[in-house]
Amino acid sequence: MRILVVDDELPARERLKQLLDELEDCDVVGEAANGQQALQLSQQLQPDVVLLDVRMPGLSGIEVAQHFNSLESPPAVIFATAYDEYAVDAFESEAIGYLLKPVRKEKLARALRHAGRVSSGRLRQLQQHSAAPEPRRAHICARLGEHLRLIPVVDIRYFLADQKFTTIKHRNGMDLIDESLKDLSGEFGDEFIRVHRNALVAEKFIDRIERDAQGQYRIYLRDSEETLPISRRHASAVLRRVRGMKE
Repeated sequence: MRILVVDDELPARERLKQLLDELEDCDVVGEAANGQQALQLSQQLQPDVVLLDVRMPGLSGIEVAQHFNSLESPPAVIFATAYDEYAVDAFESEAIGYLLKPVRKEKLARALRHAGRVSSGRLRQLQQHSAAPEPRRAHICARLGEHLRLIPVVDIRYFLADQKFTTIKHRNGMDLIDESLKDLSGEFGDEFIRVHRNALVAEKFIDRIERDAQGQYRIYLRDSEETLPISRRHASAVLRRVRGMKE
């Protein structure tokens, strides 16, 4: 079993590696001190299992696991957590592999035997029900073959749904993801406005709204020649929100 160890604290990584050395059929192929490194090494090393700290600076463990799910063949994930008993109950209720720190060898061995891939829905539920919820994601993950590209949310101009995929337009170009606008709106609704059933626009990139001769409202984006239509259904809410931004 090929294992990647991820924890921002060196003593925690060393303890996990020591315990894994004492277990049969376990090969530590790498270690990472943060979420960015975890994603990079997972692509390079293709581990079977990732032992993943929940609380880390930058990308949290839950965020990293969400990004893993963008891969065609994601690794199995076991979370390591110092959460209190109520948060651990949330892990158990979602049938997600977890280890409570300090990690014990017998529990590590059991978790490895039952390691499984974590669905996006279970991760969202864990995030909502945990006694110590994680902050909103700072990145959106796009998959390019077996590689992942992290796109900072602050760089995203808009999301545009088209059949089964969603286009992300950002400062550095355009990418496709398979997340729904409904989920994106629920997660980033404080920063993005639903202007059409197929479009979410970042408030910070809205320059102005104009109405054409046919009565169609359109959003003009900052530093861009692009415009996006506002549907009649969403026009009143969009206008109220944009006016509120300027007051």
